[in-house]
Amino acid sequence: MNGIYTIWLRELKRFIRAKPRLIGSLMMPFIWLAIMGVGLSSSFTVPNSGINYLKFISPGIIGMSLLFTSIFSAISVIWDKQFGFLKEMLVAPISRTSIVVGKVVGSVTISLINALMVLVIAVVLGGISLADLSLMSMLSAVLFMILISVSFVSIGLAIASKLNNLEGFQVIMSSLVMPLFFLSGAFFPIENVPLWMKTLAHIDPLMYGVDGLRASLLGVSQFSILFDLSVLAAFSVAMILFSSFLFRKMN
Repeated sequence: MNGIYTIWLRELKRFIRAKPRLIGSLMMPFIWLAIMGVGLSSSFTVPNSGINYLKFISPGIIGMSLLFTSIFSAISVIWDKQFGFLKEMLVAPISRTSIVVGKVVGSVTISLINALMVLVIAVVLGGISLADLSLMSMLSAVLFMILISVSFVSIGLAIASKLNNLEGFQVIMSSLVMPLFFLSGAFFPIENVPLWMKTLAHIDPLMYGVDGLRASLLGVSQFSILFDLSVLAAFSVAMILFSSFLFRKMN
């Protein structure tokens, strides 16, 4: 446990010191909510939901924040490789699974802080009403945030474990996150898209996270909240096990 705590604390300190990273991670969600959400909400109502566009995309933008912050947090593994710190951790008296867990917990903490800030922005802009939220709905939303983050931090760690340079990591991540984001239903309902797109969307784990956030925060969803939770929980566990397996294979 001491090893996990040490790695978690190191990730958190690195985040606190990198203030431009925090500001940058909030700018894109703010732009989407303030310009796209507010701009279209007065003239566009989402079919079959009765909510305006700002409300519809607010959970999706929270999901976007979690996706980008989580998956790119794994870049710290590349830095640790280049500066030799990862090699020191691998030979230290700590299991490689503990290294993965420490990295995951640290990155999830950072992503959750970031997502809650985006939630505050959505509340201020009118995308989410606190008066409509109960304690259970907030706890449900936080649970979905955690599961989304665990899933994509683990994917990032798995990919970073096989790479040695930042350029390759950034190219792969950029190619991965955009389809995941746009197929998640964050910007438009999945129900009315062509069959091929709907099929791809249904294998996108972020779709179940966004749907769960929408159910928790707005009471509107495509699937039941229990189904979303089950799919996302199973996927997050599978990704942690997969990234732990790859870390155990590292030399």
